[in-house]
Amino acid sequence: MNETATQLTAPLRARAEIDLGALRANVRALRALSPGAAVMAVVKADAYGHGAVPCARAAVEGGATWLGTATPQEALDLRARAGLPDGVRIMCWLWTPGGPWREAIEADLDVSVSGMWALEEVTDAARAVGLPARVQLKADTGLGRSGCQPGDDWVELVDAALRAESDGLLRITGLWSHLACADEPGHPSIDAQLVLFREMVAYAEERGVRAEVRHIANSPATLTRSDAHFDLVRTGIAVYGISPSPEVGSSADFGLRPVMSLKASVALVKQVPGGHGVSYGHHYVTPGVTTLGLIPVGYADGIPRHASGTGPVLVGGKWRTVAGRVAMDQFVVDLGGDELEAGAEAILFGAGDHGEPTAEDWAQAAGTIAYEIVTRIGTRVPRVYVNEVVGEGGPGVGPEVVPEIIPGYEGDDVAQGSDVKRSGT
Repeated sequence: MNETATQLTAPLRARAEIDLGALRANVRALRALSPGAAVMAVVKADAYGHGAVPCARAAVEGGATWLGTATPQEALDLRARAGLPDGVRIMCWLWTPGGPWREAIEADLDVSVSGMWALEEVTDAARAVGLPARVQLKADTGLGRSGCQPGDDWVELVDAALRAESDGLLRITGLWSHLACADEPGHPSIDAQLVLFREMVAYAEERGVRAEVRHIANSPATLTRSDAHFDLVRTGIAVYGISPSPEVGSSADFGLRPVMSLKASVALVKQVPGGHGVSYGHHYVTPGVTTLGLIPVGYADGIPRHASGTGPVLVGGKWRTVAGRVAMDQFVVDLGGDELEAGAEAILFGAGDHGEPTAEDWAQAAGTIAYEIVTRIGTRVPRVYVNEVVGEGGPGVGPEVVPEIIPGYEGDDVAQGSDVKRSGT
């Protein structure tokens, strides 16, 4: 990834503007909502498509003291490239057999352990490298994904981890779990999971575990359940200014501001007669003489094909709707006879300040969640960072800076898609 600040010299086909001032303000808002807990900013999947390294730095500037990733490769890359201040912890939790345990120990990462196979692998790696591992034990309190089952499995894992700790092979730094339905306040599973988590933590502490942090709250629980905050809150989508529970409250309701704005330059404007088919399959046919605008982004850039015929775009100061199917590289909007010049700006989504759609609007149009809308924006769309310098004031307020353009991501720097479901981090 190229992180050198680059002066804009020509219009871009498309760009995702990332407001780091807004991100810092979001972290400050989340800290204020959880005054008794530390804040982890989750930067997995290339910071939900926003750019892991710049966003990690901005989150720490906003007061986050922990960073979270899914894969160890993401965490190792962050440790190597982000230049984080001393004392900032990085945790990763999605491990498979044969993972880079030794490298994680040497990089001083916190690693999650859900079962005996993982505990055995991390202790073997610690023995080989001659350093203790920082291990967080994960409990499955009802989500049914990773995590150790309550009962005999938890007893076995805790006791084995304590033996390894007494042998100097690891330090149990955390006890944690994940909520299934935190985005639905009042759902009975939330209280049930909290009760079970407290019981599993109590057992571990009775056996002698002295963890640095206990945590179960994701973004929605951070916003709506103060009794779930414990020592640390893991905030993912909220860091990027998107409400994890739009049925409960908008981003603004929670004091958050969307960080990403997706923009494109109109590639072509032309007049067509009535009855003219538009895009593959002719699912849209012009009702009369009109003008069409070509927007040069498509599903290869992360624009959901499921939003064909429904996706909103602000062009020429008006909301337009995708006309016909979204293709791989482009889609069309019916301008209703309005005459615009090629090169006019099309805003697919943003903070909504200028009447533009938001990521939540696109989520509604595509029948998905806003998490997926931002995370899936692909490698062909440069990230342009604004408000990189810490300034005074609210979201997006700071000294003028030269935008940083990252034109080509490689490897796993940007997620190609996401299967994150509601109640994600």
